[in-house]
Amino acid sequence: MIKVDLEGLDLAALLCSRVCHDVISPVGAIVNGLEVLEDEKDESMRNFALDLIKKSSKQASARLQFARIAFGAAGSAGSSIDTGDAEHVARAFLHDDKNRLTWNAARVLMPKNKVKLLLNLLVLAVAAIPRGGQIDVTVTGTAETPVFTIKSKGLNARIPTHSEHLLSGHTETGVVDAHGIQVFYTGLIAKAAKMEISLALEGDEVTIMAKDVADSPSTTVTSVENSASA
Repeated sequence: MIKVDLEGLDLAALLCSRVCHDVISPVGAIVNGLEVLEDEKDESMRNFALDLIKKSSKQASARLQFARIAFGAAGSAGSSIDTGDAEHVARAFLHDDKNRLTWNAARVLMPKNKVKLLLNLLVLAVAAIPRGGQIDVTVTGTAETPVFTIKSKGLNARIPTHSEHLLSGHTETGVVDAHGIQVFYTGLIAKAAKMEISLALEGDEVTIMAKDVADSPSTTVTSVENSASA
């Protein structure tokens, strides 16, 4: 594996591409709904279009609010973010019929990078159960030295492809694309927050854990996979 050497401008561009990818679907649905309202006279179709617009608007807003904290400079006036705000955007982000979320964490002010890491680990947790399922988020420890444990349980649960290497800042070619940028960025955030990430697969459950590593020079990623479930 080759270490990725990514310029700041390229990182920003790839993250922007990721955010655009997340919101383009609901925004497109809003546009389609508005076009139906302009041309359609049938009342049932107009009601369908209005429902589509309302649902898609909420979805686009939820994804943007999530991205504002997970990828952006939310709360840039200070160095901490309220974990209650993180829970709010996480629940809105996962508000669908595919995934169920439980959130077990006290509401505290936590260092910004640690909260950003928690939300980005949640994105990994969603990717671990492509068919949907149960996601349990638990935060223990203190605000300064938290331990994050996220369990994803669902059919065909898996550790996302190449995630271990991307988290450690490496790829086969030394290049990262828009598809892998979120995982790569998660590794950068973990390094900045001085936290260590571990991934484990057992049966139909993936466990993602992050904990503080005092004066850690880099992010360490370990992966444990139950061979019987591979």
